[in-house]
Amino acid sequence: MNSTDAIPSFLAGDVFAVAGASTERHKYGNKVLRCYLQNDRTAYPVNPHAEVVEGVAAYSTLQDLPETVHGLSIITPPEITEKIVEDAIQAGIQHIWMQPGAENEASVASAEQAGINVIAGGPCILVVMGFREE
Repeated sequence: MNSTDAIPSFLAGDVFAVAGASTERHKYGNKVLRCYLQNDRTAYPVNPHAEVVEGVAAYSTLQDLPETVHGLSIITPPEITEKIVEDAIQAGIQHIWMQPGAENEASVASAEQAGINVIAGGPCILVVMGFREE
């Protein structure tokens, strides 16, 4: 998929997961989750250390999600991103957006080899979707 199609293809879905969703509102993992919610999208927080994030039940892993998601936003340190990508491949997720700072060459390569639409090293979803601090 070429880069001009990657973002529209990612955003074409209605159900997303946010790996690295944080309970702390100043952190990007929290802001990305809120951005989905502000845009009337279903978004599941994935955080093994939280039960609820922004009033939404959190899940420890991608395999624990109650339904298949169209896309996955990753806001984790690069070494954790690699494990998240492995889990995403196993879960059959077809679209991944690695937020700036979350990506590394190995995780991008693994996702691309699995045929996943990957957005990495590029724009932040908060800018693209128009996040507003509330």
